[in-house]
Amino acid sequence: MLYSKKEQKQFLSIFAMGCLLPINGLTNEELSPVNIISQTPLHGVGIERDKVPSNVGTAYDKDISEQQSLDLTEFMNQRFGSVFINSAQNNPLQPDVQYRGFVASPLLGQPQGMSVYMDGVRINEPFGDNVSWALIPESAIADMNLMAGSNPLFGLNTLGGALSVKTKNGLTHPGTQGEIQAGSFGRKSAQIETGGEKDKLNYFLTGSWFDEDGWRDFSPSETKQLFGNLGWSTPDSSIDLSLSIADTYLIGNGAVPEELLEEKRESIFTRPDLTENKLGQLRLGGTHNIGESIVIEGLAYFRQSDIQSLNGDDSDFEACKDAENAGFVCESESDEEELALDQDGSPIAATDEVEGATINRSNTEQETLGFSLQSAFLNDLSGKENQFILGIAVDRSEVNFDSSTELGSLDETRQAVSSGLFVEEAFTEVDTESQNLSFYFTDTWSASENMALTLSGRYNKTDIELKDRLGTELNGDHDFSRFNPAAGITYSLSPSLNTYVGYSESNRAPTAMELTCADPDDPCRLPNSFVADPPLEQVVAQTMEAGLRGNTKSFQWSAGLFQTVNKDDIIFISAGEATNQGFFDNIGETQRRGLELELKGHTINNRLNWFANFTHLQARFEENLKLSSPNSPFAVNGEVTVNPGDRLPGLPENSFKAGASYSITPKLSIGGNLQYTSDIVLRGDEGNLDSPVDGYTLVNLHGEYAATKQLKFFAKINNAFNKEYENFGVYGEADEVLGNEDNDQDNKPAEEGSRFLSPGAPFGAWIGLKYDF
Repeated sequence: MLYSKKEQKQFLSIFAMGCLLPINGLTNEELSPVNIISQTPLHGVGIERDKVPSNVGTAYDKDISEQQSLDLTEFMNQRFGSVFINSAQNNPLQPDVQYRGFVASPLLGQPQGMSVYMDGVRINEPFGDNVSWALIPESAIADMNLMAGSNPLFGLNTLGGALSVKTKNGLTHPGTQGEIQAGSFGRKSAQIETGGEKDKLNYFLTGSWFDEDGWRDFSPSETKQLFGNLGWSTPDSSIDLSLSIADTYLIGNGAVPEELLEEKRESIFTRPDLTENKLGQLRLGGTHNIGESIVIEGLAYFRQSDIQSLNGDDSDFEACKDAENAGFVCESESDEEELALDQDGSPIAATDEVEGATINRSNTEQETLGFSLQSAFLNDLSGKENQFILGIAVDRSEVNFDSSTELGSLDETRQAVSSGLFVEEAFTEVDTESQNLSFYFTDTWSASENMALTLSGRYNKTDIELKDRLGTELNGDHDFSRFNPAAGITYSLSPSLNTYVGYSESNRAPTAMELTCADPDDPCRLPNSFVADPPLEQVVAQTMEAGLRGNTKSFQWSAGLFQTVNKDDIIFISAGEATNQGFFDNIGETQRRGLELELKGHTINNRLNWFANFTHLQARFEENLKLSSPNSPFAVNGEVTVNPGDRLPGLPENSFKAGASYSITPKLSIGGNLQYTSDIVLRGDEGNLDSPVDGYTLVNLHGEYAATKQLKFFAKINNAFNKEYENFGVYGEADEVLGNEDNDQDNKPAEEGSRFLSPGAPFGAWIGLKYDF
């Protein structure tokens, strides 16, 4: 066993206390309205939440608006239990979202463990399964479900959970309103939306604009989004056509050496780190009822997502030391000195213009065409209520990827300055084609008035073909397939108390990006150069969970335990001097298990709304490993030893969130929330030998005043007490950039010289107004 009996008893006793304390006094109150949850990415057919054998988080547009969240990720971070955000990129629209220890990140280099859907369209990017959060229009969100566990119905990548977002339409959100706001960090934003219906037609249109200078040096960003929906509906049928367009310019200058951060928290290490996204997505969906017992739903979509990156980084190249190569540039990472050749195949002369920096560029053009169809059969089974869903999903993606590395130098602001000389061996041009075919089913049978049984399954088949446009080294053809089952039971002990037990499995096929960055002898500098593709195994997640939940008209609570074991887990292993350099590898089993407690409620007159949740997460390695970590001060021959039970990097063990909003008068309301997060382990310290990144507590405030029925003013404060904190750490090499290359690294304390930390945003305040036309 990896955990002592004492740990297990403490773990179970906390769960028991969470379950027992809220029960008294609930059974005599009026129950709250029933929540309907969609069991699949398609939203046409739902099921009562108390029949879902897992934890489910739900939220609506009014919740996001009340909290005045910048976007969907900020809302989830402040409101949902088991959600943690780090600022690895240090851009408010590019966070790594962690849920139960699984990540959905916009950047390559993270082994993704969540699937994300918008109106049934899977929006994980096809090249790396990453999620571009900045492309989701916050002003178009009607509601969202955060489904826990390895639910196979949500397809590939649903290792720890799935997020399903439903957008607004003219039937649900009629009327016209606009909003503007401005404040700290030079931030300005505006959005407008309008919707309505006439006869059988309905429409909805929203647009938004965001611009800021950023709180750190040289970190501006801008986004533009447009979303429209046109629908037709009758009592038995509906068709809707939606278009989503987005254009972003995002600079996030990432982690900073610890000693530089102590001098000035706004500092950056090297620059720029620019990501530009352009999105166009067209979706056609429809539903049709055949009688009262059959519902057919389907959709077809085309998604084009182009991503360009420009990263100014430190350099792995320096003046050659061997006499025979004197006067030229060599790659410093090579065991044996190797001349660097330019784009013409000639040696590169060592001059000031090519020392100290590299400029890494990449361009990813992605197109996906997809189709899904499902039928729901609502006939009774043995005289008991039953819901059976059968579906198919198909998608095909084509990706064109190219990248390059240019040598340069750093100016006094640590901006990488171009030299025009590119490294010959760093050019990459690869095309990928991936096809996914899935069949799925789920059946929920109400065996009795109090008991519901659920059985689900999904078969996934993935084909990935790689074509090297510069040669044959990257060519490859990979096939992955698996059937993933799920089963669960829910039982209502009373009208206000429900219990559930569930088991689920899901798989994640290695992405094309991971398959081309899996050689420990030739690490990649993400998101740029790739190498020949050693095979990776697909990841299989197995989740067990159980819990209790209760509700009344004004109060809801839940307490649950979960455990997810990843087999053949893939992680990004640090290698080389740069903080973004390394390779992907299967490392055997990892485990994430935890306790979740949630309370939320409101007063009878709805003047006070409140919530609180707590998560205890144990995310551990399960294997004896030696992992590359050349910049760790604890490494032996460039490796750290990992033992079963060591913590996974970047994940807090404990988090607590609480918040409330109060209507002082019918016109004036105030609110706030508190977030506590415990310490985290640095990436590269998989052996848990270094001191972790400290935990922190944040307080955020918001308020709103309705001057008239149409005009509202609002204000928002984040990090009200200006807490200095960090939420991500990694090892890197800073000496050459900071001018300390002559220092003796061997005599430095472990805590100095190699720790890079990402600082959290300081105090920020914004004011704005909303107007209903």
